[in-house]
Amino acid sequence: MEALVAKFRGTSLDARFMRSSVFALGGYATGQVLRLASNLILTRLLFPEAFGMMALVSVIMQGLAMFSDVGVSPSIMQSKRGDDQKFLDTAWTIQVVRGVLLWIVACGLAVPVAALYGEPLLAWILPAAGVTLFISGFNPTRLDSANRHLLLGRLTGIDLAVQAISLLLAVLLAWYLQSVWALVVSGILSSAMVLLAYNVFLPGQRNRFQWERAAASELIGFGKWIFLSTICGFLYMQGDKLLIGKFLTLEQFGIYNIGFFLASFPLLMGGMMTRKILIPVYRERAPAESTENFRKLQKMRLVLTGGMMAITGGVSMAGVVLIEVMYDSRYIMAGTVVVMIAAMQMPQILVLTYEQAALAAGDSRRFFVLSAARAALTLGFLYMGLSYGGLFGALVGQGIAGLAAYPFVVWLARHARAWDPKHDAIYGCVGAAIIVLALWINFDAVAELAAL
Repeated sequence: MEALVAKFRGTSLDARFMRSSVFALGGYATGQVLRLASNLILTRLLFPEAFGMMALVSVIMQGLAMFSDVGVSPSIMQSKRGDDQKFLDTAWTIQVVRGVLLWIVACGLAVPVAALYGEPLLAWILPAAGVTLFISGFNPTRLDSANRHLLLGRLTGIDLAVQAISLLLAVLLAWYLQSVWALVVSGILSSAMVLLAYNVFLPGQRNRFQWERAAASELIGFGKWIFLSTICGFLYMQGDKLLIGKFLTLEQFGIYNIGFFLASFPLLMGGMMTRKILIPVYRERAPAESTENFRKLQKMRLVLTGGMMAITGGVSMAGVVLIEVMYDSRYIMAGTVVVMIAAMQMPQILVLTYEQAALAAGDSRRFFVLSAARAALTLGFLYMGLSYGGLFGALVGQGIAGLAAYPFVVWLARHARAWDPKHDAIYGCVGAAIIVLALWINFDAVAELAAL
């Protein structure tokens, strides 16, 4: 026990990695429990159409944010000037201007999007929801500094406290308003509380408007590929909602989104951990520098992938039962969606720990190539699946797209000398076994979805 505790102490990279992993994993898991509890309550206060509406709004807001992402956060995390206040203030200035422009664009898109989806209420909801992008633009760079140095304890506590208060507000507003506006208003209040909490409780200097030419040049030079990568990342991560939202009714789309939330939390958790933890680790312990670095990263990768596959596999096998226990009969189809989505995410989990190697080395161009390939493959197989097999075909198409993207991941990982074929062979077999077992356990439900 003393030896285990000792690994968490001190300021070494290993100690910070261990502490940050625990904080990131614990914080994310706790946050998902809070979200799940809120969803269970909200599904009894609101109708499925409300969740379908907010799913569309969420996709659009994420699209705006990702289509304008210039890589401020990863740039701060990997840059040699990441602790220079002039660099940080220039990055913050770019971020604020971006937030203002995003809100203006959200207002401009409101009417066309409402007409496209045939939902007049979107014309009012989108400008209101866009306020969250405006507020988030003022978040201090102290947030990125904490991630840069793997100091996630206080940051995790702040996020959880704000999330708990926000979810309580959402439930109270849903009970009082009985409409989708409860989710919109609670989102705005949540963004405001996050901004206030970061400014009050995170250590560091207050950001001020500043424009240093050298800092701006570095940020833009690195960020231009991140900008293109995040566009592709949006299509890769949200393409299912954009296409499926046009094929399903709003009620069915709301049910799909409930299933997606439950099935995707392990993959989203893994993505969050790799973004927050592996960029600093790859930066300070580049695998190309020594065999020792590669072996230590190999051990971290084996643990992270194994944990994510175990959780995802459990969710996939128990998907139908989980939905039956937690939700009422209106959401029963979501159980099969959970089974399929979680199973089809195994190829993505297999390679998740490689993605940040390029960014840590400052190679945002290769990261863009991988993102573009994934986006094209995902949209292509998703569309073919929807065309020939409906919702079931779309879910299978996402799994095939993950497999097809594997050569591009290997190409990126090999260039950074991070590729580990032993890891891929072991977990490739584990992932295939999990998929077969999950489909066998839930065969009747899967067959029913395939017959629709």
